[in-house]
Amino acid sequence: MTWQPRLPQEIEAESFRRIDAQVGAHDFSSLVWPVVRRMIHTTGDLGYLQTVRVHPEAVAAGVAALRRGAVVGTDTRMLLAGISTGRLSRLGVEPFCLLDDPEVAEAAARQETTRTAAGLELALPRLAGGIVAIGNAPTALLRLLELLAAGAPPPALVVGLPVGFVNAAESKEALTQQNCPFITSLGPKGGSAVAAAVINALAVSALKEMDS
Repeated sequence: MTWQPRLPQEIEAESFRRIDAQVGAHDFSSLVWPVVRRMIHTTGDLGYLQTVRVHPEAVAAGVAALRRGAVVGTDTRMLLAGISTGRLSRLGVEPFCLLDDPEVAEAAARQETTRTAAGLELALPRLAGGIVAIGNAPTALLRLLELLAAGAPPPALVVGLPVGFVNAAESKEALTQQNCPFITSLGPKGGSAVAAAVINALAVSALKEMDS
Protein backbone atom coordinates (compact mmCIF):
# COMPACT_ATOMS: atom_id res chain seq x y z
CA MET A 1 0.00 0.00 0.00
CA THR A 2 1.30 3.44 -0.92
CA TRP A 3 0.04 6.75 0.34
CA GLN A 4 0.72 10.39 -0.41
CA PRO A 5 1.59 12.67 2.53
CA ARG A 6 -0.77 15.63 2.78
CA LEU A 7 -1.07 18.74 4.89
CA PRO A 8 -3.83 18.71 7.56
CA GLN A 9 -5.93 21.26 5.70
CA GLU A 10 -5.65 19.18 2.52
CA ILE A 11 -6.81 16.07 4.38
CA GLU A 12 -9.78 17.95 5.83
CA ALA A 13 -10.76 19.39 2.45
CA GLU A 14 -10.56 15.96 0.81
CA SER A 15 -12.58 14.43 3.65
CA PHE A 16 -15.30 17.03 3.18
CA ARG A 17 -15.27 16.42 -0.59
CA ARG A 18 -15.75 12.70 -0.06
CA ILE A 19 -18.57 13.26 2.43
CA ASP A 20 -20.30 15.59 -0.04
CA ALA A 21 -19.93 13.02 -2.80
CA GLN A 22 -21.20 10.16 -0.67
CA VAL A 23 -24.17 12.06 0.75
CA GLY A 24 -25.22 13.67 -2.52
CA ALA A 25 -28.43 15.70 -2.51
CA HIS A 26 -29.82 16.57 0.93
CA ASP A 27 -32.30 18.92 2.55
CA PHE A 28 -29.93 20.79 4.87
CA SER A 29 -29.57 24.52 4.24
CA SER A 30 -26.26 26.14 3.35
CA LEU A 31 -26.02 27.35 6.96
CA VAL A 32 -26.75 24.00 8.59
CA TRP A 33 -24.84 21.63 6.30
CA PRO A 34 -21.32 22.72 7.40
CA VAL A 35 -22.31 21.84 10.98
CA VAL A 36 -23.76 18.44 10.09
CA ARG A 37 -20.86 17.66 7.76
CA ARG A 38 -18.32 18.37 10.49
CA MET A 39 -20.27 16.11 12.86
CA ILE A 40 -20.02 13.33 10.28
CA HIS A 41 -16.35 14.12 9.63
CA THR A 42 -15.51 13.90 13.33
CA THR A 43 -17.36 10.63 13.96
CA GLY A 44 -17.20 8.89 10.59
CA ASP A 45 -20.91 8.26 11.09
CA LEU A 46 -23.39 9.05 8.31
CA GLY A 47 -26.17 8.11 10.71
CA TYR A 48 -26.23 11.72 11.87
CA LEU A 49 -27.99 12.55 8.61
CA GLN A 50 -31.11 10.95 10.07
CA THR A 51 -30.77 11.79 13.77
CA VAL A 52 -29.58 15.40 13.82
CA ARG A 53 -32.11 18.05 14.81
CA VAL A 54 -31.39 21.76 14.36
CA HIS A 55 -33.69 24.56 15.51
CA PRO A 56 -34.40 26.98 12.61
CA GLU A 57 -32.57 29.81 14.39
CA ALA A 58 -29.76 27.73 15.91
CA VAL A 59 -26.86 28.26 13.51
CA ALA A 60 -27.48 31.98 13.05
CA ALA A 61 -27.85 32.42 16.82
CA GLY A 62 -24.66 30.49 17.54
CA VAL A 63 -22.62 32.35 14.94
CA ALA A 64 -23.91 35.71 16.17
CA ALA A 65 -23.06 34.80 19.77
CA LEU A 66 -19.50 33.89 18.81
CA ARG A 67 -19.07 37.04 16.74
CA ARG A 68 -19.99 39.21 19.71
CA GLY A 69 -17.57 37.31 21.95
CA ALA A 70 -20.15 35.53 24.09
CA VAL A 71 -18.95 32.81 26.44
CA VAL A 72 -19.05 29.08 25.71
CA GLY A 73 -19.58 26.77 28.68
CA THR A 74 -18.84 23.04 28.36
CA ASP A 75 -19.93 20.18 30.60
CA THR A 76 -16.54 18.42 30.51
CA ARG A 77 -12.89 19.33 30.18
CA MET A 78 -12.65 16.88 27.28
CA LEU A 79 -15.13 18.97 25.30
CA LEU A 80 -13.28 22.13 26.32
CA ALA A 81 -10.04 20.62 25.01
CA GLY A 82 -11.72 19.74 21.71
CA ILE A 83 -12.72 23.31 20.95
CA SER A 84 -10.33 25.12 18.64
CA THR A 85 -8.94 27.75 20.99
CA GLY A 86 -7.19 29.43 18.08
CA ARG A 87 -10.47 30.11 16.31
CA LEU A 88 -12.28 31.15 19.47
CA SER A 89 -9.47 33.46 20.57
CA ARG A 90 -9.67 35.24 17.21
CA LEU A 91 -13.34 35.83 17.97
CA GLY A 92 -12.61 37.07 21.50
CA VAL A 93 -14.38 34.08 23.04
CA GLU A 94 -13.19 32.54 26.32
CA PRO A 95 -14.60 29.02 26.74
CA PHE A 96 -14.78 27.46 30.18
CA CYS A 97 -15.80 24.18 31.77
CA LEU A 98 -18.79 24.03 34.12
CA LEU A 99 -16.72 21.92 36.52
CA ASP A 100 -14.13 24.65 37.10
CA ASP A 101 -16.10 26.49 39.80
CA PRO A 102 -14.61 25.47 43.18
CA GLU A 103 -18.11 25.31 44.66
CA VAL A 104 -19.30 22.61 42.24
CA ALA A 105 -18.37 19.54 44.31
CA GLU A 106 -19.94 21.00 47.46
CA ALA A 107 -23.11 22.01 45.61
CA ALA A 108 -23.41 18.56 44.00
CA ALA A 109 -23.11 16.82 47.37
CA ARG A 110 -25.61 19.17 48.96
CA GLN A 111 -28.14 18.73 46.13
CA GLU A 112 -27.41 15.00 45.72
CA THR A 113 -26.86 15.43 42.01
CA THR A 114 -24.00 15.18 39.51
CA ARG A 115 -21.20 17.72 39.43
CA THR A 116 -22.09 18.70 35.87
CA ALA A 117 -25.69 19.45 36.84
CA ALA A 118 -24.54 21.49 39.81
CA GLY A 119 -21.96 23.26 37.68
CA LEU A 120 -24.57 24.12 35.09
CA GLU A 121 -26.78 25.72 37.72
CA LEU A 122 -23.92 27.73 39.21
CA ALA A 123 -22.75 28.93 35.77
CA LEU A 124 -26.15 29.67 34.23
CA PRO A 125 -26.19 33.43 35.00
CA ARG A 126 -22.85 33.73 33.21
CA LEU A 127 -24.20 31.76 30.25
CA ALA A 128 -27.17 34.04 29.49
CA GLY A 129 -26.80 34.99 25.85
CA GLY A 130 -23.87 32.59 25.42
CA ILE A 131 -23.54 28.98 24.28
CA VAL A 132 -24.00 25.88 26.42
CA ALA A 133 -22.26 22.80 25.00
CA ILE A 134 -23.08 19.44 26.57
CA GLY A 135 -21.44 16.31 25.19
CA ASN A 136 -21.45 13.91 28.11
CA ALA A 137 -23.92 14.61 30.90
CA PRO A 138 -27.67 14.28 30.33
CA THR A 139 -28.16 15.42 33.94
CA ALA A 140 -26.70 18.81 33.00
CA LEU A 141 -29.04 19.11 30.02
CA LEU A 142 -32.08 18.07 32.06
CA ARG A 143 -31.19 20.57 34.80
CA LEU A 144 -30.76 23.30 32.18
CA LEU A 145 -34.22 22.57 30.79
CA GLU A 146 -35.72 22.70 34.30
CA LEU A 147 -34.12 26.07 34.99
CA LEU A 148 -35.22 27.51 31.65
CA ALA A 149 -38.77 26.31 32.30
CA ALA A 150 -38.62 28.13 35.65
CA GLY A 151 -37.71 31.39 33.88
CA ALA A 152 -33.91 31.48 33.93
CA PRO A 153 -32.33 33.78 31.30
CA PRO A 154 -31.72 31.57 28.25
CA PRO A 155 -28.46 31.04 26.41
CA ALA A 156 -28.29 32.01 22.76
CA LEU A 157 -27.77 28.36 21.81
CA VAL A 158 -27.78 24.94 23.43
CA VAL A 159 -25.58 22.30 21.83
CA GLY A 160 -27.10 19.27 23.53
CA LEU A 161 -25.32 16.06 22.59
CA PRO A 162 -24.98 13.92 25.73
CA VAL A 163 -24.05 10.32 25.00
CA GLY A 164 -25.23 7.12 26.65
CA PHE A 165 -28.12 4.85 27.48
CA VAL A 166 -29.49 6.47 30.66
CA ASN A 167 -31.44 9.69 30.10
CA ALA A 168 -29.36 10.80 27.10
CA ALA A 169 -32.05 10.14 24.50
CA GLU A 170 -34.75 11.46 26.82
CA SER A 171 -32.89 14.69 27.55
CA LYS A 172 -32.30 15.37 23.85
CA GLU A 173 -35.91 14.67 22.97
CA ALA A 174 -36.96 17.12 25.69
CA LEU A 175 -34.56 19.71 24.27
CA THR A 176 -36.32 19.59 20.91
CA GLN A 177 -39.56 20.64 22.65
CA GLN A 178 -38.05 23.92 23.90
CA ASN A 179 -38.17 27.32 22.19
CA CYS A 180 -34.48 28.02 22.87
CA PRO A 181 -32.31 27.48 19.76
CA PHE A 182 -30.66 24.06 19.88
CA ILE A 183 -28.50 21.60 17.97
CA THR A 184 -28.88 17.96 18.97
CA SER A 185 -29.10 14.39 17.73
CA LEU A 186 -31.84 11.98 18.76
CA GLY A 187 -31.04 8.68 20.42
CA PRO A 188 -28.03 7.60 22.50
CA LYS A 189 -25.30 8.86 20.15
CA GLY A 190 -23.33 11.99 20.94
CA GLY A 191 -20.25 12.78 22.99
CA SER A 192 -17.67 15.45 23.66
CA ALA A 193 -15.98 15.09 20.27
CA VAL A 194 -19.15 15.67 18.26
CA ALA A 195 -20.25 18.56 20.51
CA ALA A 196 -16.83 20.13 19.99
CA ALA A 197 -17.24 19.61 16.24
CA VAL A 198 -20.43 21.67 16.33
CA ILE A 199 -18.74 24.55 18.16
CA ASN A 200 -15.78 24.42 15.77
CA ALA A 201 -18.09 24.49 12.74
CA LEU A 202 -19.88 27.54 14.15
CA ALA A 203 -16.52 29.23 14.81
CA VAL A 204 -15.44 28.61 11.20
CA SER A 205 -18.66 30.21 9.96
CA ALA A 206 -18.27 33.16 12.33
CA LEU A 207 -14.73 33.81 11.15
CA LYS A 208 -15.79 33.63 7.50
CA GLU A 209 -18.44 36.28 8.17
CA MET A 210 -15.90 38.42 10.00
CA ASP A 211 -13.35 38.17 7.16
CA SER A 212 -15.83 38.74 4.35
